[in-house]
Amino acid sequence: MTPSRANVVGTGLIGASIGLALRGQGWHVTGSDRDEARAKEALAHGALDEVGTDPDAQVTFVATPVSSVAAVARRALAGTSGFVTDVGSVKGPIVAAVGSPRFIGGHPMAGSEQEGLQGADAQLFAGATWVLTPTEATDAGAYALVRSVVSSLGADVVAIPPDRHDALVALVSHVPHLVAATLMGLAAEGAEEHASLLRLAAGGFRDMTRVAAGHPGIWPDICAENRTAIVSALDSLLTSLSGMRAVVEAGDRAGLLAELERARAARTNLPGGVARPEDLCEVRVPVADRPGVLAEVTTLAGELSVNIADMEIAHSSEGERGVLLLVVDAVDAERLRSALVDRGYRPSAHPLS
Repeated sequence: MTPSRANVVGTGLIGASIGLALRGQGWHVTGSDRDEARAKEALAHGALDEVGTDPDAQVTFVATPVSSVAAVARRALAGTSGFVTDVGSVKGPIVAAVGSPRFIGGHPMAGSEQEGLQGADAQLFAGATWVLTPTEATDAGAYALVRSVVSSLGADVVAIPPDRHDALVALVSHVPHLVAATLMGLAAEGAEEHASLLRLAAGGFRDMTRVAAGHPGIWPDICAENRTAIVSALDSLLTSLSGMRAVVEAGDRAGLLAELERARAARTNLPGGVARPEDLCEVRVPVADRPGVLAEVTTLAGELSVNIADMEIAHSSEGERGVLLLVVDAVDAERLRSALVDRGYRPSAHPLS
């Protein structure tokens, strides 16, 4: 997309990385932080063009702690005419509290063990999944623009409903961090009695506990905002661990091997990589100009685990209908087309080459 003007509120690791990435593409980035000294440091670091708020910004990224996102987003909506998105790892309460068609909840699944501005990296989002959570009230133009900007940073965009996001991210992000912290704490306690314990830590232990090195300050807010989903995921984990304990205690070699093979297959099949043009297909979806249609189509793709590599909205001259142009993996095109037909749409699929 054509570079324009953007605001970044919060100049820590994620906010500064967004600023660096946008400026690298020619955007004019204005930023602010509750710590004015940190905003000035971001300016000196090259993450911002100027400190303050740009009322003409096309998009504003809110990169503050999740407990303050809703209030900051509402101020951004009141102070600018553009669209607003955020980077918080909890979406349901934030999206509901903001309640504006110009706000699109977002969550880049990216990070670093390095903290704050010093860890900022323009390439942080390359190849990362960036979740967007449109709703029935979301303005189609707002979603399309934010999706285009995020994609330009190298991220793979997935659209899912806010509450569904919170349940999924509790399982794949929040609980793993808590597990890593718990395991690290257990090892640290043992190390007090056996000084050589942590020196014996092998690659598996280091890999599993890597996220425990992240900044702890963000987690009380995350756990408070997503308490229900996190507790539910922890309960499921405890049940599964009890089952594994029973298998080990019983000496059930076949049962243990089956569990490990199942886990290995699931881990091997984690998605990754970028498809080649010849492996892509364009799905054209005629749609009515009504609230919620964009969210319905894109979140359906997300629920089907169909990655949308690119998207365009083609409006008709009459203004009552349009066409969504979705570029997806060719192997997923028919599955998405069939699901859309079941929802009452009349899509068509065309190979790109």
